[in-house]
Amino acid sequence: MANLTTDWLGLQLKNPLVLAASPVSKDIEFTAAAVEAGAAAVIMHSLFEEQLIHEQMGAHYFIDTRLDLDAEARSLMPESDLFPVDGEHYIYMLKKIKQRVRVPVIASLNGATPGGWTSYAAKLQEAGADALELNLYDVITSKDISSALVEERQIAIIESVVKQLQIPVTVKLSPFYSSLPGFVAKVEKTGAAGIAVFNRFFQPDISPDELNVDRTLHLSSSQELPLRLHALALLSTQTNLSLACTGGIHSGMDAAKAVLAGAHALQVASAVLQRGPQAVRDILHELDLWLDKMNYAHVADARGVLNLHSAPDPHAWERLNYAKMLAGWQLRKVF
Repeated sequence: MANLTTDWLGLQLKNPLVLAASPVSKDIEFTAAAVEAGAAAVIMHSLFEEQLIHEQMGAHYFIDTRLDLDAEARSLMPESDLFPVDGEHYIYMLKKIKQRVRVPVIASLNGATPGGWTSYAAKLQEAGADALELNLYDVITSKDISSALVEERQIAIIESVVKQLQIPVTVKLSPFYSSLPGFVAKVEKTGAAGIAVFNRFFQPDISPDELNVDRTLHLSSSQELPLRLHALALLSTQTNLSLACTGGIHSGMDAAKAVLAGAHALQVASAVLQRGPQAVRDILHELDLWLDKMNYAHVADARGVLNLHSAPDPHAWERLNYAKMLAGWQLRKVF
């Protein structure tokens, strides 16, 4: 058997397979079963700042509108600022998971404002999170907001959180940067410990018959992996940050590809949601068999073997290769 131990974000893991942020962590026993099957760390589902604000406003409205309905109301109902909706349930779940499993537990924060990010990040650290994943998820709908402004705001958010915390901070990115290596270089300067590629953005569809927007969330598939592999192959040659691959890992071969491209950690969610905790065991078993077959004694020996600098043909990762692929395509005549 190969040695699967991995250093990710400064955390020593027994293997590179990590439960990604997803509904899995909302079920403590399911999470524990996935850890028992081999998951080396747990990233909790994301805490959304907007969701907390919505809950707070709703609670305040419910209480405040009733305080003046009756002369005795103020003696019966609490003041709105005492209503506990400031992420307490998330913190409660974090503590319960920490008590239940013996692997690192990483909180996931999806904020909208610099103040909101730093405020909640500090509370999650205090609650015992071993690290924090910042989920940079911006949906820009205004023409008045430039891409430069978005990136400037994101870097400011990362800096503010990193300065506030003592635990490692990793940043989950989208694939939609004009220069991903350039942005990652800015992230590294903030003092962050790692990045994860990539976010799976909410992509609503349209129902033509119902004339409505379909908000169904579809799970990932292995077909989404190549986008991540390309990013990892480029970034693993240009940054010292810990690299995580998230989205598209459903088998041991998917895991092997991500490692060869340069990943330190492999985040899985959809495979576990589809097949249960057994998916973790299957992926690890297949990865171990592949490492043994290729005579890699340690998973680190395979890391980055096919990245931009180490691949037999590095140009395969570059733009010119796309033209070569198109030129080699054989059209099938059907007329």
